[in-house]
Amino acid sequence: MAGIKRVLLLFVLVFIAPLGLHAAWWAAQDRPRDWSSASWSSAGLLPAASAKPEAILHVYAGRVGWWRGIFAHHTWVVIKDRGGARYTRFDVVGWGSPVRTDNWAPDGRWFGQDPERIAAIEGAEAEALIPKVRDAVRRYPFSQAGGYRAWPGPNSNTFVTFVLSAIPEAGIALPPTALGKDYRADGSVFGLTPSRTGVQVGLGGLLGASVGWIEGVEVNILGLVAGFDLRRPAIKLPGFGRIGWPFEPVIGSASASPSRG
Repeated sequence: MAGIKRVLLLFVLVFIAPLGLHAAWWAAQDRPRDWSSASWSSAGLLPAASAKPEAILHVYAGRVGWWRGIFAHHTWVVIKDRGGARYTRFDVVGWGSPVRTDNWAPDGRWFGQDPERIAAIEGAEAEALIPKVRDAVRRYPFSQAGGYRAWPGPNSNTFVTFVLSAIPEAGIALPPTALGKDYRADGSVFGLTPSRTGVQVGLGGLLGASVGWIEGVEVNILGLVAGFDLRRPAIKLPGFGRIGWPFEPVIGSASASPSRG
């Protein structure tokens, strides 16, 4: 009995308390009331494509709208070929055909929230990865109408995880608040993490755990994730997400600089 009480107390401290604190903070903020009143414009994180001749592969995350923003981010992928005149953005959404191309600005706000850049690979490294990204977008198994489920997946974060699993050499991990990232697209219960640097066990995105050099240590309960990173030291808490060392710097660019987040 004492053991059960300790487990329940740990669950409250690690999962429920952080989520409650973040919910209180979120409720106190002034945010758009609906889709139409939110800004979806560029947040100014990317220069004009013509001003950036090198190839790029970026991953962004933006808090979702309304009460769901308490605990979830929406993620997307942006690419540009070397010498390309425009960026290409890939998302998955919950209406119509799920996979969308260039529906919003590549660095656009999401429900009025400025996005975070969580990965940036540029130059020759990005050039080698972009064909694999395009192929993964074409192969996404839930691309037909009706192939989206907000919780526990497959959703927008399941899609980005699927793309990242096609480029494990990129070493990119999504934030713990990317609800749906742990929904295994191949339907398996056990397998490698997207980076192939660890192992993951999961039951339809509802319950699971991951241990990997890139992903860190994570426990997923009903889509809420807690854990920690050792490679880039940080703790991961429901609602708040990743707290600690920032996301990756720009890789492969002469103008490398630390990322936001």
